[in-house]
Amino acid sequence: MGKVIAIANQKGGVGKTTTAINLAASLAVMEKNVLLVDADPQANTTSGLCYDPNASSGDTLYECLIGKMPIEKTIIQTEIQGLKLIPSHIDLVGAEIELLPVPEREGVLKSHLDTVSHHFDYILIDCSPSLGLITVNALTAADSVIIPVQCEFFSLEGLGKLLNTIKIVQNRLNPALAIEGFLLTMYDVRLRSHNQIVEEIRHHFQEMVFQTVIQRNVRLSEAPSHGKPVILYDAASVGSNNYLNLAREFLKKNQHD
Repeated sequence: MGKVIAIANQKGGVGKTTTAINLAASLAVMEKNVLLVDADPQANTTSGLCYDPNASSGDTLYECLIGKMPIEKTIIQTEIQGLKLIPSHIDLVGAEIELLPVPEREGVLKSHLDTVSHHFDYILIDCSPSLGLITVNALTAADSVIIPVQCEFFSLEGLGKLLNTIKIVQNRLNPALAIEGFLLTMYDVRLRSHNQIVEEIRHHFQEMVFQTVIQRNVRLSEAPSHGKPVILYDAASVGSNNYLNLAREFLKKNQHD
């Protein structure tokens, strides 16, 4: 069974989708079989891997969640051999309402992923910037959660709310859910405020914070507009190296060489 990792933070613009795409791509380059699930109706992960989220082919996560299509029919191959994607669509917004009358609605995504997880080493879920039913589904399906935190003071404000949601999910739906780690993103070594944030988060959460820090990088921000992970767009860039280092740290933590 592949390990399921949700990448979550209800605050937008913290590098969640960037992390989902580039960590998944880095793990795939390291010869792991990875499934990336786009659980955000904005479908930025989908378009960031050069798949048109407006294509009305009816083979997205939305159709899977509402029971119109088996999950294996929604999985598509990406440009990287070991990386597959379940795309999203704006219709996913409606799934929250359509799932309301469903028994055990918080576990729908888990029940689908359980049928395919043996094909993968890791399943990464890019959550939407909210704490709604789809995100709760992702946390219920996950073995652990990576929390990207932008190196800005405002980004610390919502952490308490997210941690509280994780605690509720642990108590009621998924007792095994663990925090994989806090990931510091959009870091600029020249800014004193960024260094203070890094220090504060490391002091507060200690070993729960990844040693790898994701730096601000032009190539990293350009890559999605070309529909590529940064490792394919510019393998020598700082952004590419940051995410390869994160993948190595992640694998070491999960006892893989």
